[in-house]
Amino acid sequence: MALVDHAQLERILGRVKKPARYGGGEWNTVVKDWDGCRLRILLSYPDAYEIGVSNQGVQILYSILNARPEWLCERTYAPWPDMEAELRQAGLPLFSLESRRAAADFDVIGFSLGYETVYTNVLTMLDLAGIPVRSAARGDSDPLVVAGGHSAFNPEPMSPFIDAFCIGEGEEAMPELLELVQTHRAGRHNREELLQKVAAIPGWYVPSLYRVTYRTDGRIEDIAGEPPRVDKRFISRLKPEWYPSAPVVPSMRPVHGRAQIEIVRGCTRGCRFCQAGMVTRPVREREADEIQALSRSALENTGYSELSLLSLSSSDHSQIEEIVANAAQEYCADGVAVALPSLRIESFSVGLADAIKEGRKSGFTFAPEAATERLRKVINKVIPDERLIATADAVFSRGWRTIKLYFMIGLPTETDEDVVAICDLARKVLEVGRRYHGRGAQVHVGVSTFVPKPHTPFQWAGQEQRDVIERHQAILRHEGRMQGLRISWNDYNSSQVEAILSRGDRRIGGVIQRAWELGARFDGWQDQFRYDAWMRAMQEAGLEADWYCNRERDKDELLPWSHINAGVESEFLWSEWEKSLSAGTTDDCRYGKCMRCGTDPRACGDAHRIRRTIRLELKRERDVAASS
Repeated sequence: MALVDHAQLERILGRVKKPARYGGGEWNTVVKDWDGCRLRILLSYPDAYEIGVSNQGVQILYSILNARPEWLCERTYAPWPDMEAELRQAGLPLFSLESRRAAADFDVIGFSLGYETVYTNVLTMLDLAGIPVRSAARGDSDPLVVAGGHSAFNPEPMSPFIDAFCIGEGEEAMPELLELVQTHRAGRHNREELLQKVAAIPGWYVPSLYRVTYRTDGRIEDIAGEPPRVDKRFISRLKPEWYPSAPVVPSMRPVHGRAQIEIVRGCTRGCRFCQAGMVTRPVREREADEIQALSRSALENTGYSELSLLSLSSSDHSQIEEIVANAAQEYCADGVAVALPSLRIESFSVGLADAIKEGRKSGFTFAPEAATERLRKVINKVIPDERLIATADAVFSRGWRTIKLYFMIGLPTETDEDVVAICDLARKVLEVGRRYHGRGAQVHVGVSTFVPKPHTPFQWAGQEQRDVIERHQAILRHEGRMQGLRISWNDYNSSQVEAILSRGDRRIGGVIQRAWELGARFDGWQDQFRYDAWMRAMQEAGLEADWYCNRERDKDELLPWSHINAGVESEFLWSEWEKSLSAGTTDDCRYGKCMRCGTDPRACGDAHRIRRTIRLELKRERDVAASS
């Protein structure tokens, strides 16, 4: 058991950028007696402190686990390359922020894998901790290394390094695992016995218990193990007692410096590119009064001046106008802004705009994703241009001067005309703003390169070729010239590496390790990204980037994640893929019939309740109209 030398650490912190990343001592942290706890857990976010400190998944688990008096839960984040170098030179290990204990002294280390570009940071953190980076090399005295998050829905690329993956939601699955580990440690069983028992917990995938074989053409022949299919875990209700009433307040300015309340989990809109919308089904809403109580606690216990109402689509909450109006009324006098960071144009209303404008103004961001109605049908995000223009009018007319729009390029069946339309549509939105604010109106457009994701209808699609993407980016550069209009896009190289990691099989694990050995770190940060290291690692492994990225898959191909059940059946996804090629659309099941996606209908209670409520409201509106 080791405490990091404080004096030595203080000398190091004087030499690195942003030393507050490593200081700890934040408001609302939980510090427990190390020797008085039976189990010690280290929650690890493999990105910079300012990115990870506000992460909702980590904050929720931190609250749940520390509520158990016999458990101690602390946090750590990926050290920036300057801090990594200092730790190595000084011979100091990765440590927790709360007690500055060495990471290797914890019983369980849990990584949050929210996106693929953090994978090399996981290896950095394990290595700095003095823990073998490969699971097979760990012994009985090493911590159990687990991981969860959206990227865990294809666990195979990281399977050589992680002992067990939580597939789905961790509010119940993580405590079940920890109870098992606590019993295991008391009985002094070996590591292999522990992993066998972990695999028996619903929702936990232990990759070492599975064998993958390949065909001569590189495709997967078989994935054999028990259970043959791992079903995701989900909670039937968002219990308020699980939500942190006093979240950790960062010691430096984070990327998201605001109180955050998750108001809805799950989405049934059925956007065909969206992994989060597919894997988080069914939809579960918090009631308006519960949201108000949680918001009050979060603001009182943090001192933040902004309240963010989180979900995949905040404006889809059936009580959203009431929720925002209540928040604005309660906090307006205190200068608190109410933000809805994820808005759908088709569910945005004038009433919602009026409710938001009562408080201090935050920003408005909309994501049409595609700029032509044909391509929006392909991705199943059908929004008439007129609706977007009307929404822009509602926003600009109420005092906002800036609207942010997000689009993608490289979507299946995309043409040059679809890309030109991005600039045309952005100009139309800007013209609306100028009617109210003249040259002060601004439209910011972010354009990302589409990456096909597992467990979506587009999982069989190929990523668009480099030359096509670069031609489309040139169109954006040429057509997007207009004062007040700012268009940005990402580099193809980073999208290509993301596609390799997102669609990869177990062989990509060796590529991740080799790229890390060659210096890959913080791959989601453009100034740190090392494309050369990734391509050299692919070449040394005898693997081709195009084969993983640009190749379209057949229906009968066994995908690396075929043994992971995300709750949406492959047959439903395939039918959606076929529909997309003919620009066919699928209705949202919250407002119509069940689409039989594979989610257990018994789990869709909120969706059914909302559907009934909406039908009653429509009936009342028709009755009123008929009587008048």
